[in-house]
Order: sequence, then C-alpha cells, then structure tokens
Amino acid sequence: MNALLKGAAAAALALGLAGQAAAQDVTLRFQHFISNQGSVPKHFMIPWGEAIEAESDGRINFELYPSMQLGGAPPALYQQIADGVIDGGWFIPSYTPGRFPGSETFELPFMTSLSAEESSRAAWRFYEEFLADELSGVKVLAVHVHGPGIIHTGNTSVESLEDMAGLKLRGPSRQANALLESMGATPVGMPVPAFPEALSKGVVDGGVIPWEIVPALRVQELAESHTELGGERSMYNTFFVWAMNHDAYNALPDDLKAVIDANSGLETSAFAGRAMDTGDVPGRESAVGAGNTIVELSAEETARWADLADPLIEAWIAEANARNLPGQDMVDRARALMAEESGGSS
Repeated sequence: MNALLKGAAAAALALGLAGQAAAQDVTLRFQHFISNQGSVPKHFMIPWGEAIEAESDGRINFELYPSMQLGGAPPALYQQIADGVIDGGWFIPSYTPGRFPGSETFELPFMTSLSAEESSRAAWRFYEEFLADELSGVKVLAVHVHGPGIIHTGNTSVESLEDMAGLKLRGPSRQANALLESMGATPVGMPVPAFPEALSKGVVDGGVIPWEIVPALRVQELAESHTELGGERSMYNTFFVWAMNHDAYNALPDDLKAVIDANSGLETSAFAGRAMDTGDVPGRESAVGAGNTIVELSAEETARWADLADPLIEAWIAEANARNLPGQDMVDRARALMAEESGGSS
C-alpha cells in the first residue's frame, strides 16, 4: 500500500512539475497593419520574434499577424494592445489624432535626419524623457521613425513648390497634412494600407510615403513620378511604436521578462529604424525598374520648402503649451538629440 501511495505521489509530483513547466511556456500574438513583405516586418519584426524564441530556448512562441488579420483597423491597434485583445504589435500614435500629442514632436517638418536608424535612436531617448507617461497604457519595447519622406504622384510630376498647388495628396498625420496644406496641396489623411486603392481610383493624385513601403503596396505600379527633396533632413516623418500588453508581459516568469527586456530599448529602436533604411534601397530601385520618373530637387529648391516649416513648428509649440506640455523644450531637445545622433548641427 505504501509503495502504491509513493507511486501515486511521485506521479502527481511529476504531473505538477510538467504543468508548471507548461505554464511557463507562452505564445505571444502580435499584430500589425501591412504585409509581412514590408521592410519593417521582414527586417525587424520577424527577426525580433526569432530572437526572443531562440533566447528563451523555445519557451516563447512568437506569432506575427500581418494586415490586421486578428481584426480591427490600424487606428485601433494601440487600444487592442492596451486592452489585451492582442499581446503586442506595431502602431502609429498619429492615427488617432490628438491622443498622443507629444509623439508629434518627431513628426514635425524637417525634424529628422535622412537616417532612420539615427533618428530612431534619438526618438527612443526622447521617449524616455518626454513620452513615458503619454504611452503608459502599453509596455513600449521600441519606438522608431522612417527615412526620407518621398512624394509619389500618379500622372503628374512635382518639380517645384508651385507644382504642389491643388494636388490631393495622402498624408499620414496631422503634422504631415499641415505641411502639405502649407505647400498648396489638399491633404487627405488615411492609413497607409488605404493609399494604393485611393491612388488607383483617383481619390488622391498622390501621397507621401517613404521608399521602403513602395514595393509592399505596389505603388511603383500606380505612381509615375516620385519626388525626393535635397538637404539633410526628411520633409516629414511618422512616429511608430512596437509595444506589448502590460498584463501579458507581467504574466511572464522573470527569466522570460528578461528576454523581452534584452530585446527592448535603444538598440531595438535603432534595429527597427535600420530596417526602414534597409528597405529604402530596393524601394527606390522598384520605381527605377518600373521606368518611373525620379525628380531630385536641388538644395536651393528644397530650402524654399523648408522655409515653410518654421510657422508650423511655432503653431505646434503654442498648441503643446495649451495642453500643458513644454512645447519649446520638446522641440529644442528633439533637435539636440538629432544633432547628437547625426554628429552634426540641428
């Protein structure tokens, strides 16, 4: 009888240990709003998932769902993460205008450099100083921006500031839209997945997106002309966040939290920015290969465009101050961080 009891106890202990081990294994479901062929999924999200799986010895199973396959629309992503509908994902704060005002600092015109990696390092440092409270509803793993903003048009070419007049152009954010309007265009705000259809149906004459997303959206097949500005600053930018649900993170055992932590922060933000830079090269090549026109504005012409930025930045500072944000300090610090990361003057 004692032997029987000992055997049962041993079996129960073994089952308990097995259950405990199984409880520590976890599947993390992350979602984003573009194809996995996009440069950020291909060169950042998928390798990031592979890294946390490897560093956890397979105890973390990472699942990445593209194109909102788990439901919802791109503007809902922040709330999906915050509410635990998904374990994590990639969202753009400016897709919900007015909700994350501080993150617009890195979307101000001519703020960021042409290197997404450099700008993303600056963006992470800025996040730590100014945005932690604003984005506290989720566990922020990385923040980043893209490389140079490019103007893509269907059947017209933009070769000077005057050519912007009257064009209906897709914009990604309040700040990008304000800049387009100051240039004489009519901005049409929409998430980037909607841009190809809007362009093909003539809803817009074109839009602004970085080179890296062109192939994933097949914009090179829809736009005939692409305009690059000169200088050392991007005409506009978009602030992205890679984040996780707090409860999903807190439910992990300490050693798996450490895996997530090791794949978060400054270097992870630079990694995401670098994915954008990597994608810009084949993105531009796709337009060249399609026989499209590439317009390269001179430094002198670009300066005319850049002159439009100052009033917009002043207006943003006043708006930030009205929200009890230190608008001027945020702009000054963003410029200083950009100068530090790019090794030049702001």
